[in-house]
Amino acid sequence: YMFITGPEVVQAVTHEAVDSESLGGASVHHLRSGVAHFTAADEEALLGQVRWLLSFLPPNNLSPGPLVESGDDPHRATPELQTLVPADPQQPYDVHAVIEALVDGGEFLEVQSEYARNLVVGFARMDGLTVGIVANQPDFLAGVLDINASEKGARFISFCDAFHIPLITLVDTPGFMPGTEQEHDGIIRHGAKMIYAYSEASVPKVTLILRKAYGGAYIVMSSKHLAGDLNFAWPNAEIAVMGPEGAVRIVFRKELEGAENPAQVQADLTRRYRDELASPYVAAARGYLDDVIDPKESRARLI
Repeated sequence: YMFITGPEVVQAVTHEAVDSESLGGASVHHLRSGVAHFTAADEEALLGQVRWLLSFLPPNNLSPGPLVESGDDPHRATPELQTLVPADPQQPYDVHAVIEALVDGGEFLEVQSEYARNLVVGFARMDGLTVGIVANQPDFLAGVLDINASEKGARFISFCDAFHIPLITLVDTPGFMPGTEQEHDGIIRHGAKMIYAYSEASVPKVTLILRKAYGGAYIVMSSKHLAGDLNFAWPNAEIAVMGPEGAVRIVFRKELEGAENPAQVQADLTRRYRDELASPYVAAARGYLDDVIDPKESRARLI
């Protein structure tokens, strides 16, 4: 258990019925507060996690990280990525499968796995060297950035920067979480922490846009605008201020209201928006991407 004020005092002051487990148990810190980075069933499992974590880290912030020969070919193709990510931008998928396809031996140590699950962070190896992974998770809240995800990402990015661990960012996000609760609780203030962490980090930063990269969240996720070193995208990626469907409904509202067949007009305008504005080739032509790459080349290009 861990808490600032124990359950007896809480009950006396606030009259809340609470015990040690519900106030500060391991699951509370791992799922809700984000205080705990890892939990384990017993001491043996815990020590195993500690050993696994230390295998990725240098002995101090002045030494290089460990080199571990994995036997995984750095030029290995990843054709499975062509089908792992659905073409339909509304269809969810688990980004863990993408990470495991990219990294050495599929080995990925996730940090804070149950907290702010819309953002996945953790350690892996690429050609034997430790990297930090930061990835949107479309399988939870569609991969949006919110207050908790922003703080989780910022802290992990700063940790990697402190120990000279390169960062790989995998992007598939529809934007920041909308709503009065997020705005009133300071999403601008908390989102800025992630902006600051990325822009301050001096380690190599390589970004791959898997599918959606919309609005301010695109900027935050280690874009060229935050001095990302190398930025790639897959051919079907969409980079825009907002999703094509929403943008068309707003920008062409009058045309849609006056159309004889508004559904067909909206579909045509949405297709034009994707081709003419949201295409990764448009972003590449403007210098926002270093290359548009085939998904099966992703591992080799990132390495």
